[in-house]
Parts: sequence; structure tokens; C-alpha cells
Amino acid sequence: MIPTSLRQLPAVLVVDDEVRSQEALRRTLEEDFEVFCASGASEALAVLEREMPSAAIRIVLCDQRMPGTTGVVFLKEVRHRWPDVVRIILSGYTDAEDIITGVNEAGIWQYLLKPWQPEQLLLTLQRAAEVWRLQQENQRLSLDLRTAEPVLRKRVDSKQEKAKSSFGLGALIRASGSPLNALCGMVERIAPYDLSVMVTGESGSGKEMIARAIHYESRRSHRPFVTENCGALPDTLLESELFGYKRGAFTGAVEDRVGLFQQADGGTLFLDEIGETSPAFQVKLLRVLQEGEFRPLGSNRVVSADVRVIAATNRDLEEDVRTGRFREDLYYRLATISLHVPALRERPGDLPLLARRLLDNACRVMDKPAEGFSPDALACMAAWHWPGNVRELQNEILRMLALADAPLLGIELLSPRVRQIVDRQPAAQLPGSTPLSGASLSGGLKERMEQLEMEVLAEAMRRHRGNKSRAARELGLSRVGLRAKLTRYGLEPDA
Repeated sequence: MIPTSLRQLPAVLVVDDEVRSQEALRRTLEEDFEVFCASGASEALAVLEREMPSAAIRIVLCDQRMPGTTGVVFLKEVRHRWPDVVRIILSGYTDAEDIITGVNEAGIWQYLLKPWQPEQLLLTLQRAAEVWRLQQENQRLSLDLRTAEPVLRKRVDSKQEKAKSSFGLGALIRASGSPLNALCGMVERIAPYDLSVMVTGESGSGKEMIARAIHYESRRSHRPFVTENCGALPDTLLESELFGYKRGAFTGAVEDRVGLFQQADGGTLFLDEIGETSPAFQVKLLRVLQEGEFRPLGSNRVVSADVRVIAATNRDLEEDVRTGRFREDLYYRLATISLHVPALRERPGDLPLLARRLLDNACRVMDKPAEGFSPDALACMAAWHWPGNVRELQNEILRMLALADAPLLGIELLSPRVRQIVDRQPAAQLPGSTPLSGASLSGGLKERMEQLEMEVLAEAMRRHRGNKSRAARELGLSRVGLRAKLTRYGLEPDA
């Protein structure tokens, strides 16, 4: 412990024309402060001029009634020359005019009355010393911030560029002939405009990545991108998450909470699985989208938020609108622009590139190196239909890397359900279908896979007599996805 005599104590200047008062004040303060004394204003100014460069007097404690001048007039001069010094008046008179003048003109921090109590006086001066320290710290931080502003701005700009490169259109993995190319072109054209977007596609196909790309290609890219899975919460919790609440609004609301709409102000709010919401909640959401304002739960105050909404679903919302499960007015409010993300099996050319990227990411996460995939492993992966899309592919690659003993990941590391496609014998021919043997196919792997897919689709439609809903359920597709495939291969009933 440092002895009191060796510590650097804060300095205080006592100004009083009575010597006994000076001595009483010195005895009270000298253990915690370095005390300087003066009998009048001129002597006090001389002490300040002499001691300020070295002693850095932090506090001036001055009597109000002194010969030739008053404490307020003297402290007004101190404020002009040394504005950082904390100024305190000590007086035996309670003249309201003196107090008002002292506060307004001399910037008096405290006005103490005689007779003073030692404990009260000491506590007041300790607080004054802390005020002086905070003033200096505030000035230093303000100077640091002014100096660091260009550096901070450069860092922020760098992080924004990094986020755009990680989540913008450039981050979407696709081959030259990928079905994603048309989708990315559409994203590039609509991103600059504040239009609501509905993104459809199967689970795991990358709907959130498309939503992020829209955000980071827009003028809102420097503002927040906030996500919420609407299918993961019941209506009451979803409402409190999106709109926020005040303390006491319901049992367990022990503090105010800012909702996601408010958090996303100026940016983008991504509502995933919007098709899972109830009609009652859809009414509340529609009002927010129409008015651009809402009330947090338990509050009477209306809050406005400037938010671009992007919704996503793996359901056929047009069918839900027809059946009354989803509100038609909300659907058209959300689907100003509709985008469909093709399933992974519709992008066979993208699979090798995507698998390589996912493998690189897995190597970083698991801190385990790998060279790549063997040709037979890639062929097997290309032949699998990937019902879980990119998410399933990612999990499969994580599994392969965890089990691998060699740098090259072979077909034996694939899970049995993926590997079965190469072990399975050709199925018995269905009535009315053409043989699907290797001899009946021509072209490269992509062309052969497309011919196989077209045959499977045609046979399913024949078997269900053109009923798209039943055929989609059998094939594990959404009705929208099936319709897109039928159109692509010219298999629509009219065609």
C-alpha cells in the first residue's frame, strides 16, 4: 500500500480572510487533499498563477464575504482564466440573489453554508475532485474520437465491403449455365428499389441467402439485416418479438424490449416461413405493412419504422390463398416481386462448385485439411436428388470430413441413403414408360440426369392423371417447384 505522504493528492485552494477558518479547513482536508490557502482574491490569483502549472489545483473553495470583493466576483475571474477548476462558495449568509448570481455568472458547482460539518465538507470536496477527473477524461475521449474518426470510418467502410462480398450476389455459387443466373439478374435489377419481395423455394434451397443478397445490393446495405423465423414461435411470442413490449405488459415482462421492426429501422427485415403464421397474426402484420407504424405490447405510443420486408416460404401460398389459409391482401402486399429459388437437384452444374466451397468452410470450422472429393464420390453426389437441398449437402460434407482418414474424400464416406443410388438395380419398368437404361441416354452427366428427371416427372403425371398436388407430394416437391419443372421440360398438360 502506498503511504499517504507519497500519493499524489488532488489540490484545493482555500480562500478566506479569517486565519482561524483557514486553519480549520486545512486540518479537515489535509489528509485527502494538498491544501493551499489565501486570505483574499489578489493573493488567491497569485497562488493560482504560480501553482497551476505544477500543482494543477482542481478545486477552489472560497468565502463569499471578503474585503474588497465577493467570492462570486473572484470565482467569475477564475472561471474565465481556468474554466476546468471546480468552484465552490462557502458562506454564512443565505442571500438568494448571491446564489443565483454565483450559479449563472461564476458557474458555481456547490454553494455551502456555514457552519459547515467536517464530514459533509470532506464528502463534497471528494465529489468535486471526481467531477474534475471526469471532465478531464471527457475532454481526452472527445479528442481521441476526433483524432480517430478517419480511422474508424475507414474500418466501418472496410467491414461493410467485407459483408457485401460475403453476402452479396458475388457470394452465390453458380456455374455458367446455372438456373440461378436468371434469378441473380432479377435480384440485381430489383434490389435498389424498396419493394417487398416474396422468396419461394424448398427448405434448405438458399432463400435466406437470396434475401441477404437483395439487402446487400440495395441502398440499405449499411443498415441492419434482421431475420425472424415465423414458424418457430406461437403468435403471442412472435408479436412481442416483432413489435416489442413495455415492462409489465404480461407476466415475465420485467423490462422494456425493442422489437425487431424497430431494430431493423432503415434496413431490411426477413420473415422466414411466413406461410406458417395464423390468420389472426396476418391481420396485425398487414396493418404494420400498410401504415408503417405499430404499438409495442402494453404501450399507448405509436412507433414508426422504415423497414423493407422480405418474406420467404416453402409453401404454395397461391394455393393457401385460394383455400383461405393465407390472407389474399397480405399475400399481394408481400409479393410485390416474387422470386423462386430452384432446388439443388435442378442445378446439377452448380453442385461440384458448391460442394468445394462447403468443404473449404468445413475445413476451417473443424480445423481439418482435405484436398477434395474423389470422382466416384462426386458422381454419386450428382446422382442423388438432395431433398434437403444445400443444407443436406452441407451436413453430408461435414460427416465425410469427420470420418475421413485420407485427404481425398471417397464414396465410402457418403451416408448409406446417398450411396444407395449407385448400389440400386434399375427398377421394373412402369406401364407406358420408356426404358431408363444407360443405352437409352446420351450426352454428358448433366444431360443424362435431365433426361432421367423428365421421364420421372412424365410418369408421375401420367400415374396421377395430371393432378399436380398428388404428383408433387409423391416426388417430395412443392406444387410451385413441380410446376416450374413441368414448364421447363414442356410437360404442362396444355403442352
